Amino acid sequence: MRALLLDIGGVLLTSGHERMASLAAPPEFTEVRGVLGPRPDPAWDDVLAGRGRERAYWAARAAEYGALCGGTGTVPELMDALYDDDGPFRPEVIALMDDAHRAGLAVAALTNDLAAFHGDADLTRHPVLGRFDTIVDGSVTGVLKPDPRAYAGALHALGLPAGEVVFLDDIPGNCAGARDAGLVTVEVDLRDPSAAVGRARDLLALRAAA
Repeated sequence: MRALLLDIGGVLLTSGHERMASLAAPPEFTEVRGVLGPRPDPAWDDVLAGRGRERAYWAARAAEYGALCGGTGTVPELMDALYDDDGPFRPEVIALMDDAHRAGLAVAALTNDLAAFHGDADLTRHPVLGRFDTIVDGSVTGVLKPDPRAYAGALHALGLPAGEVVFLDDIPGNCAGARDAGLVTVEVDLRDPSAAVGRARDLLALRAAA
């Protein structure tokens, strides 16, 4: 393996559903948070099953948030509310990135929605994102996972064949697309993201963090 390729939201960046637990909003909104909440979330179940799209899901949740809290109802507004502090990144994934670099591996991102969801927010200029050798953002290229061209674009940016790249994502359909493209793929379960990090370390032959 010669490279680590990461989704950003849900993998490096803690997911919106995790952040929602501490959001200042009514419980009928904050308790519906994918597989992590106490209330059912059938719309997210549809995303996980491939019947719905992640962008449409978050657009609907943003409209709901705006209606409840008196905002504009846009996705960037909701994301600004969710990511309002300095600790939104998973430390274990930052450590994985740093260890991969120390081992001489390339580290890149393949994300659908960084610019679309976060715009010019401080988060998009965070130094953690500067650790990537390259970021391929579908909201810039216009090609979203699981379109095969999204993975091809990331591999072109890396200059590597798919079989030499370990890819992590938290959406099953995106993982299926990556496997079809030949990437060595690890699906991140938001109920236990550290398990996926450990699997990636094994695949990349990186010593576990102390």
